[in-house]
Amino acid sequence: MARVSYLERPVYGASEVDALLGLSSGTARRWIDGYERRGRHYAPVVREETTGDDLVTWGEFVETSLLANYRDSGVPMLRMRPVVERLRQRLGIRYPLATVRPYVDEALHLVYEVQQEARLEESMRLVVEAQSGQYVLASPARAFRSTAEFEDVDSENIVARLRPLGLKREVVIDPSRRSGAPVVRAVPTDVLAELIRSGEPIEWVARQYELTVTQVLDAWEFEREQVA
Repeated sequence: MARVSYLERPVYGASEVDALLGLSSGTARRWIDGYERRGRHYAPVVREETTGDDLVTWGEFVETSLLANYRDSGVPMLRMRPVVERLRQRLGIRYPLATVRPYVDEALHLVYEVQQEARLEESMRLVVEAQSGQYVLASPARAFRSTAEFEDVDSENIVARLRPLGLKREVVIDPSRRSGAPVVRAVPTDVLAELIRSGEPIEWVARQYELTVTQVLDAWEFEREQVA
């Protein structure tokens, strides 16, 4: 049996992606696999074509995480599809937004050029031109980059895990830990949050799981943001 690459590893159902990223119900499925409306088919943004598969790979989750930063742009997400397609072709990789290449300085000009070709609205851009004339990541892409941990896997520098509160914080989403559930060390954040909601002191929770108070507080903050 052929080995499944890290980015192609099935991790979530589409509804789980909605919950993890704070998207309204059905959004992840539409972005990842496309949808039908009034007899018209709308192609997916993340996948190359509609498959009907509810399982979401790690690469698809990572790309959807980036797109979620643009959810309030006011521009239909489908406008991003030509950019993703062109980056796939130019970089020769299936999940361009889940690898380091679009985010490093030497590739920013390529992303900018692709956006220009696709006539992408400014509010959806991954890369913008600064007053200095240099290309820099747009604010939503920069916010995503600040949560992504890259690692050399399968001969490619990819997003191996996400730290949704920031790279120096304790909450980790990693497909190799607890089936991709958000954790602090090895403890699911929802387990810690449930104890706090039931009235247990944070210091007690930390002792029970051999965690620091800071780790428990990060888990609590993440879970509160999930329901905000």
